[in-house]
Amino acid sequence: MSEAAVITRNKLNDSDSPTMTGSILIIDDEAEIRESLETLLELEGYSVETAGTGQQGLYRIGQRTFDLILLDLALPDRNGMDILAELRSQDPNLSVMMITAYGTVENAVKAIQSGAVNFVQKPWDNEKLLADVRAAIARHRAEEENVQLKRALKQRYNFEHIVGKSEPMLKIFDLVAQVAPSRSTVLLQGESGTGKELIAKAIHLNSPRRDRPFVPVNTGSMPPDLLESTLFGHVKGAFTSAIASKKGLFEVADKGTLFLDEIGSMTMDTQSKILRVLQDRKFMHLGGIHELQVDVRIIAATNVDLRQLVREGKFREDLFYRLNVISIDLPQLRQRKEDIPLLVEHFLRKYSLENEREIRRVTPEGLRPLVAYSWPGNVRELENVIERAVVLSSGPEIGSDLLPDHMVGRGTTMPVMEHRPDASLFDILEDCERRIITDMLEKCNWNQTEAAERFRVPLSTLNQKIKRLSIEIKKKGREEGRL
Repeated sequence: MSEAAVITRNKLNDSDSPTMTGSILIIDDEAEIRESLETLLELEGYSVETAGTGQQGLYRIGQRTFDLILLDLALPDRNGMDILAELRSQDPNLSVMMITAYGTVENAVKAIQSGAVNFVQKPWDNEKLLADVRAAIARHRAEEENVQLKRALKQRYNFEHIVGKSEPMLKIFDLVAQVAPSRSTVLLQGESGTGKELIAKAIHLNSPRRDRPFVPVNTGSMPPDLLESTLFGHVKGAFTSAIASKKGLFEVADKGTLFLDEIGSMTMDTQSKILRVLQDRKFMHLGGIHELQVDVRIIAATNVDLRQLVREGKFREDLFYRLNVISIDLPQLRQRKEDIPLLVEHFLRKYSLENEREIRRVTPEGLRPLVAYSWPGNVRELENVIERAVVLSSGPEIGSDLLPDHMVGRGTTMPVMEHRPDASLFDILEDCERRIITDMLEKCNWNQTEAAERFRVPLSTLNQKIKRLSIEIKKKGREEGRL
């Protein structure tokens, strides 16, 4: 054992640092570095293996799994960046920390942009290194847990795009699995944005009707005449604009599922016609004289209290009981906060792919306000926030600076962009971001350090945005008579 390793062991014997188990592979061509890191990490309770070349490291990774790889940038047989790329292509969830000397910090930053979770700079600080290792392994295990959870749920159910491991959501999954095989009518109740249509689709996809149509219709977005024409169809000449006969959605959904969203907004007359279809499975086209029979499963959804509407005489009591055969109440997002990190990861992947952005994660500083927020708009609001952050981001991570002001306590008011008919969404968002930053810089007398502190972001992040947005920095004391 090297002298450095012995000194490290003696120092750590006097400490009471917390232990954490996990498996780590060190790939470095310097024996003294390998021994020092091995000693440091084994005393923390980790299982450690070492390799002196890139090829040896790849061989060991092929033999077993590791929670973390410590990879040197400069290896005798292969470039560390090439090995990183190979590892990431084989397993995108593999946690890799790069080891770099003083002169290669820039390369380490490039490595992080390529997928490394962090880097160890030689010579390292033991406490910082151990903290970074703990964070990397914790993150890796959380990702692995998510993967295993999703795999288990897919094996048990067909729940496309439904994310959750909280107790309320697991109860929902069990309910869906129980009711899906039947043909019973289901009533989904919950606030706007809680995912009622996703649950309706899950019921359909886990039912014997999975190969037949799933037909959604928002009953609250149409005037009564148009809604009835849409649901029941019409014959030619039934009304002024009926220049040809048209099938209704009940026919389109035959042998499948019809999802009636915002059911509480229908008029009493339309409710009567829906009730007849539920009772007899029969209806007529508008203007028609022949009865049609269909086999349609109805799933209805509402964000209002139907019982209260019944008491107020605004909803038919008999229709309510026909719809309320099986009721599923969807929890608000604030009731399932442990699902927020999973949802954030899901939407981050979705919108990073859609917008062709290399965004790997939301930072802990960015995640904390997301978990603490009350989410009155539920999952839909969270999805919008993540999409906005992805669009506005300029780096591989999303921090609190990219979250709406009201979520992080900033008092800056969002300026209104002057109307430009040719402006795209990206133009509007970029202009808003430019005005917010310029406004803050003016308030701080163009002191960028103070502005970064008020935005609660690193100065480097603010500088990057200033450059990207081409914001002209004014000299302090020259503008508006400042001294």
